[in-house]
Amino acid sequence: MATAIKPSAPKPLPAPNGDFYGIEQTLNAEELAILQKVRAFMDEKVAPIINDYWVRDAFPFELIEPLKALGTGHLGIGRGGSPMLTGLMIMEMTRIDPSFATFYGVHTGLSMGSIALLGSEEQKQKWLPAMERFEKIGCFALTEPLVGSGTGGGLTTTAKRDGDSWILNGEKKWIGNATWCDISIVWARDLDDNQVKGFIVENKTTPGFVVEKIENKMALKVVQNGHITMTDCRVPEANRLQKANSFRDTAFVLRETRSGVAWMATGVQMGAYELAVKYAQQRLQFGKPIGAFQMMQDLLAKMLGNLTACQSMMYRLAELEESGKLTDQLASLAKAFTTQRMRETVAWARELHGANGIIVDNSIGRLFSDAEALYSYEGTFQMQNLIIGKAVTGFSAFV
Repeated sequence: MATAIKPSAPKPLPAPNGDFYGIEQTLNAEELAILQKVRAFMDEKVAPIINDYWVRDAFPFELIEPLKALGTGHLGIGRGGSPMLTGLMIMEMTRIDPSFATFYGVHTGLSMGSIALLGSEEQKQKWLPAMERFEKIGCFALTEPLVGSGTGGGLTTTAKRDGDSWILNGEKKWIGNATWCDISIVWARDLDDNQVKGFIVENKTTPGFVVEKIENKMALKVVQNGHITMTDCRVPEANRLQKANSFRDTAFVLRETRSGVAWMATGVQMGAYELAVKYAQQRLQFGKPIGAFQMMQDLLAKMLGNLTACQSMMYRLAELEESGKLTDQLASLAKAFTTQRMRETVAWARELHGANGIIVDNSIGRLFSDAEALYSYEGTFQMQNLIIGKAVTGFSAFV
């Protein structure tokens, strides 16, 4: 008598994997352990609560203490950690939430980076240790209400030397962390020599320094952006960044952080792709998961292609940065390419989710909206292309 053959158990579905080429495996054991800590922090602490904070346009201050325990504040521009590690950390953060990654990048990259690259040794010793421990939070005040892409052509915020201090007047807009942070790196035009100078302004103790929260944003809603007004703000000479004497110095900081935004754009794609794979495996239509349909697999393959191309570009950019060969045009190409591909990838992921993709509950709607801010900040797509165009043709198309 024939023995009945029991049907075999279905094979487990592959877990969503946004690192198809194994870029993370290029880290050494110590770096990989740090990256895994960051991933656990984002998965366990940030992901469960971030949608609620995004909807409420509020910042999750409860995450500051566990962030301190993470112990990554010493890694970044001019301080420590390889460009590969810091880039992958930012990618991992953005995979879960671009807003939290922006808060982190503004503080550890733009604000701390300005002090690390352009500050005196005394300024570094005074400010960086507390900032590394997230006991003091910083922001970076460059953009103005009427001056965005044209900051290199002239700031309207002014600085006037007055004895052992400086008097600052003007406005700054879209400044992340500004509504609640402790210090602002403010960039102003020196009325005496018409050159851009950088200043460390202590927000809470400087008379005439007023911050108004920017409301009704459609992207990066967790980031608390501020509109700063400075009226005869007196800042001591000791708080002037001693190595920031022209816009070239400002641009030096931006070059370093622009690659960070490209890592963020890659991280958004990673998060969107992994959400799309998970949804395609679980969502049933016509009696089977939508991931079994050809058109859905085509979307996923295109998303993965974009993501992997961006990861590979960033891998090479990190190598160039590690060897001291990072230039404005290299950073601009990465920022332009990754943010353009990001827009495609999140749109495809939203499309795969159907109507469920326009609500925040599934997280993809949040990533879709946040991507628009990344596309524009740290230099628009068009401005990056003009930097690249000048490099490859020898002609400047800037006004």
